[in-house]
Amino acid sequence: MIPCPPPDFNPRRPKLAFPPGATDCHAHVFGPADRYDYAPNRGYTPPDVLLEHYQHMLATLGVERAVLVQPSVYGTDNRAHLDALASAGPSFRMVAVVDDDVADGELERMAAAGVRGVRINAVNQGGLSLDILERMAARLNPLAWHIQLFVEVAKIAELEQRLAALPVPVVIDHMGHTTADKGLDHPGFQALLRLLRGGNTWVKLSGAYRLSREPRPPFSDIVPYARALIAAAPERCVWGTDWPHPMVNDRPMPNDGDLADLLADWAPADAQRRAILVDNPARLYGFN
Repeated sequence: MIPCPPPDFNPRRPKLAFPPGATDCHAHVFGPADRYDYAPNRGYTPPDVLLEHYQHMLATLGVERAVLVQPSVYGTDNRAHLDALASAGPSFRMVAVVDDDVADGELERMAAAGVRGVRINAVNQGGLSLDILERMAARLNPLAWHIQLFVEVAKIAELEQRLAALPVPVVIDHMGHTTADKGLDHPGFQALLRLLRGGNTWVKLSGAYRLSREPRPPFSDIVPYARALIAAAPERCVWGTDWPHPMVNDRPMPNDGDLADLLADWAPADAQRRAILVDNPARLYGFN
C-alpha cells in the first residue's frame, strides 16, 4: 500500500479560457480517513484531499461541472463519493463501483443521486474483474448508464469484440492508458480507434502526465495520441483532470492549470473544445 503525495493545492489560472458549462469528467476525493475506511486490499493509500479542495481547483480553472469517479481504494463502498455528490449538488455526477449482485433498489437510489455509470478498473489492485463485464452491462442498460473501463492498452485489443457488442456505452479511461513509447500503430490503440469509430465507445482525454516520457508539461509526445482520438470520434471525447493525481510518485506533481492548457494543443479549434468540455459531457452524464 504505497503512500501517495497530495496534489498541488495552489492551481494556477490557465491561459485557456474555459466555456460556460465546462466539465471535468474524471476526479476523485479522498477522506477524511477516519470517516471512510479504505479497502484492505488497496494498491495505494492517498492523503485526505477533500471536496472543498477540489472545488477550489475547479473554480480556479473556470470549470462549472464535474464527475466524481469511485477509486479502487474504496472498493465497492461508495459512501465517500456519494456524500460528496450530495454536498456538491446538481452540477456534479458520479461513476460508482458495484458488485454484480447489487440490488436493483440500490442502483435506482444511486441513479436518483446522480450516478450515471459503473467503473471496472483492471489496472489498480482492488478494482472489479472484467469477468462481470457483460452481466454488469445488462444490469445497467435499463438505467441508461454506461460502463467505464480502466485497462492497459494491450487489453483493449483483446476486448474489442466484447466491448463492441455491449448494449451500453463504454467509456475508456485515460486515452486507453497507452504510453508515448508504444506508438500510434500499437494494436491496442488501433483497436481503441476502431471502437471509437464504431459509435458506442467514448474516451477520456486525461492522464497525459501518466503516459508521457516527459516529466513536466507540455507532454508534447502525447499530442498525436490525443489528436488521433479526437479525429476518430470528436462527438464522444470528454476531458478530465484526474485530480488529485493519485500514484504520481515517479515525477513532479502536475499543476492543474498546466494540465488545462494542454487542450489548446489537443483541440485547437474553439468549437472542438466546446464539444469536448460542454456538449459531449452533457449528453453522456445527463447535464441539463
